[in-house]
Parts: sequence; structure tokens; C-alpha cells
Amino acid sequence: MTKKQRAALAVEALKKEYPGAVCSLTYTNPLQLLIATRLSAQCTDARVNLVTPALFARFPTLQAFTEGTVEEIEELIHSCGLYKTKARDIFAMCRMLKEEYSGVVPDSIEELTRLPGVGRKTANLVVGDIYHKPAVVTDTHCIRICGKIGLSEGKEPFKVEKQLRSILPPEESNDFCHRLVLHGRAVCTARSPKCELCCMKEFCKYALSMAKTSSKK
Repeated sequence: MTKKQRAALAVEALKKEYPGAVCSLTYTNPLQLLIATRLSAQCTDARVNLVTPALFARFPTLQAFTEGTVEEIEELIHSCGLYKTKARDIFAMCRMLKEEYSGVVPDSIEELTRLPGVGRKTANLVVGDIYHKPAVVTDTHCIRICGKIGLSEGKEPFKVEKQLRSILPPEESNDFCHRLVLHGRAVCTARSPKCELCCMKEFCKYALSMAKTSSKK
């Protein structure tokens, strides 16, 4: 079985298991998604969703962010961790959006990654969810699970992204990554993957190897 064939099976299996593939971050516009994703670094989406309502109430627009202060942002995002760096990045990215992009969040990975604190993971999420272009969000769930299935090698996000782009159907890649997050939380957990419950156990390299090992005991 080729990687492309295995990827097609994975796409269909996850689509049946998790038909409603949506981002778990709460937002109402491109700027809010950009900021929420920045806050999610080394922080759970659930925690971010607890913090952003007050943040976006205080700063409802890009203009409001640029007229505020880093210290105000720090106070509101304190519980997300790394709050000083995140607050500085959020303030700087809002100023850059206003000054260089006329307040419009860019629609390409190249332009998005020019913004302070925005890496390829964040850029891919915005490009996929907001602009509906092919995107591959290589977060920890994606890297771990795709490695187990046999779709990718290594743990460097950009390298995994390139590998997945070469085998995933472009129109499916964004939703596929959202479904991997759901699967990683429910079944293929980092500490104890529940292979017996997995919708991909028939073709996942890790699950097949574990089953083979068990049969020999």
C-alpha cells in the first residue's frame, strides 16, 4: 500500500468517525482566529476559549487593539502562559496589520508568517478555515498520529507538512487535520492509544504492529 492510498483510507475513516470537522477555538472573524491561535501555543484550546471572551470584549476591533497597551493584553491573557511574549506579539501583529495590510488579515502563508508570532501552524489554520484554501496544520496531534499511521516521518512540523501535502487530497487536508485533533483526544492519545477502538486500525502501521506483537504472546 502506498502512502497516498493509506492517506485516502485515513481521510475517509476519519470523515465517517468525525463528520463535523471544525476548529475547536471560538472566534467570529479572521483577526480573532489569528489571536486565539497565537494564544494556543503551549496552552489548551479549552483554556484559550475561557480567556478570549473577555479579551475580545475589551478589544472588539483591530483599532481597539492598536489603541490599547501590551500591559492590558497581558492582564487578560495571563492564564494562557507565556503571556508576556504572547501579548507583545498580539500587539505588534495588530499594528502591522493596520500599517501594512490596511487592517485585513492576509490570505497566504507567506504573508501571514511575516506577522509577529505567527508560524506556519497558525498561518495554515487561518488560510484553511478563513480562506478555504488547502492547508495542513501540523500540530502535535497531527505529527504524532500521522507518524503512527505511516503517512509521515519525523517530528519537524514543516517537514511533516510537506510530506502530507504530497499525499493528501488538497480539498480534504484542512478538515483532515481538524479530525486528527478530535481523534487524538478521544482515541489515539499520546500516553495510551486505544488501538482496539480506532477506526484506522485495519491500515495503521502502529496498530497493525501492536496487534502482531499481541498475537505472538
